[in-house]
Amino acid sequence: MSKFLKIFAPAATGAAGMLALAYTAADQFIVDIPAPIREAIAINAAVAEEARAEAEARAAELAMAGLAPSADGGYGLGRGALSEEVAAWDTDVRPDGHGLPVGSGDVFTGEEVFVERCAMCHGDFGEAVGRWPVLAGGQGTLEHEDPVKTIGSYWPYLSTVYDYVKRAMPFGDATSLSDDEVYAITAYLLYVNDLVDDDFELSNENFQDVRLPNEANFIDDDRLTTEFPAFVRPEICMENCKDAVEITMHASVLDVTPEETAAKAAAAAEAAAAAEAAPAAAVEEPAAAEPTEAAADAGPSAELIAAGEGVFRQCRSCHQVGEGARNATGPALNGVVGAQIGAVDGFRYSNTFKDANEAGDVWSADRLAEFLADPRGSMAGTKMAFAGLRTQEDIDAIIAYLSTFSR
Repeated sequence: MSKFLKIFAPAATGAAGMLALAYTAADQFIVDIPAPIREAIAINAAVAEEARAEAEARAAELAMAGLAPSADGGYGLGRGALSEEVAAWDTDVRPDGHGLPVGSGDVFTGEEVFVERCAMCHGDFGEAVGRWPVLAGGQGTLEHEDPVKTIGSYWPYLSTVYDYVKRAMPFGDATSLSDDEVYAITAYLLYVNDLVDDDFELSNENFQDVRLPNEANFIDDDRLTTEFPAFVRPEICMENCKDAVEITMHASVLDVTPEETAAKAAAAAEAAAAAEAAPAAAVEEPAAAEPTEAAADAGPSAELIAAGEGVFRQCRSCHQVGEGARNATGPALNGVVGAQIGAVDGFRYSNTFKDANEAGDVWSADRLAEFLADPRGSMAGTKMAFAGLRTQEDIDAIIAYLSTFSR
């Protein structure tokens, strides 16, 4: 016998024996399941059968009680909502006027309710307190880096104002306002945005007549038909592809203001400030001259004007001064000292100011001082809801500051 047969024959015999043993074991364990496993399967089957029987018994009980599932899949639980219950939830107001309740409210009433319920967050005339939203002004700011979005500058529909105030305001006491109070607050918000006069009354009958200035700039979302097709092509473009794409920076480490650049900028700013603050070369000052009558009439002092600029910070949310000043919630105040009352072009004044204008009244220093001390007491019906300056020093300072601006 060759060496090959001596080696191969025992190996072949052993392999055949192993295959036979494996077949026998497989046949036994697959066909004849061990007793412990068979017992576990039987227990699980019994549990499933018991659960099915309980479900059938419960279904029979429901059927006897008349609560069996109906043909449309319902379970007969509860009842249909009453029309009154649906109406309690169906309170949305739509741009076409659907959902508006019967009622009305005027600007004067709205101001009273607003001051009592809303001014603690939004200010007496919508200028906002702290970080709460501004509700008035903002016209012409939508293209700015930080636009002011109000119903006078941005919102498209008055129905959104009514609906939101009715549902969500006042903060922490939502839905506590009556329908007439919501109409009145909405009318007042229109007024402080210069969209209606002070004698305006809003109701469900004239609600649709009010159009907000920015309505035309809102359009239907037509991107599905105008833009989407440009991104869906029947054939995949495989032309003009880049050979390779190189990652130059990861977002996790990218900084729009690198520390090195920021440090250089800060150092340059510090150096410029130091140079500006450096005292000028000492010069011999002439002896102080005695004050003359001409010097006394030279105008307010620089210190008083500077103090007035600080006081005017209370007014900047509504009034503008200086180059490029425009009408906002209040009129621009360039040249106001000595000017005729109610004479700024393009601003919608209250009837009180219109009457003063027709009478030829002028903003003399005394008249301004009286108005700034008590705006509503001095000119009843004014749009200016500011309570007034508290001290005569502040009044003198702000008049001095305003006198430095001409038209």
